[in-house]
Amino acid sequence: MVVIMLGAPGTGKGTVSAILKEKLGIAHVSSGDIFRKYSSEDSDLGREINSYLQKGKLVPDELTIKMIKERLNEKDVQKGVILDGFPRTEAQAQALDNMLSETGKKVDLVVDLDSPKQEILDRIVTRRICPDCKAVFNTKLNKPKVEGICDNCGAKLYQREDDTAEKVETRIEVYKKETAPLEKYYENTGKLFQIEVTEKTGTMAKEAAEKVMTKINA
Repeated sequence: MVVIMLGAPGTGKGTVSAILKEKLGIAHVSSGDIFRKYSSEDSDLGREINSYLQKGKLVPDELTIKMIKERLNEKDVQKGVILDGFPRTEAQAQALDNMLSETGKKVDLVVDLDSPKQEILDRIVTRRICPDCKAVFNTKLNKPKVEGICDNCGAKLYQREDDTAEKVETRIEVYKKETAPLEKYYENTGKLFQIEVTEKTGTMAKEAAEKVMTKINA
């Protein structure tokens, strides 16, 4: 099974993906994690990727597609994968379709998460990440049992450098311009499943994941 997660930064893609990974027993591939891995390396590629991330801009299609293709050839994704943060443009979506068709696979479901802008800002600037198990916490909505410490593995939580209000504003605008058109692309395939993730309706990441599982099992 191939599941794609769409949604602006802070809508809960990573959290929903983590829940689906456990329930479906398939890999979770985050393009953001891949980019951060390369950007931390002292190499020409790492510095190039880092230059985009620091400005809150999307990494160019050609570079992104190359890295994702390499990742999809690895053993752990052969049974299925949840793609979080890829594709982000129509060109990337078309490239993904081609990659999958080469191995007799296809996109099965596209989950599109939507949240009010102010809620996104509040979630991201208070978000904390575990560097080891990648668990996501929030100092307001999903506090760890011990402040600053991961509930799962005990590692010290950290805040991403690009999780500031100014950079988040830029990332949201970039998303609206570059990625939102993907909704139409996947809507035309009949695979788009939209969920509003908002405190107002009480539908947050856990509830969104339950809705996705209901859709898959229908």
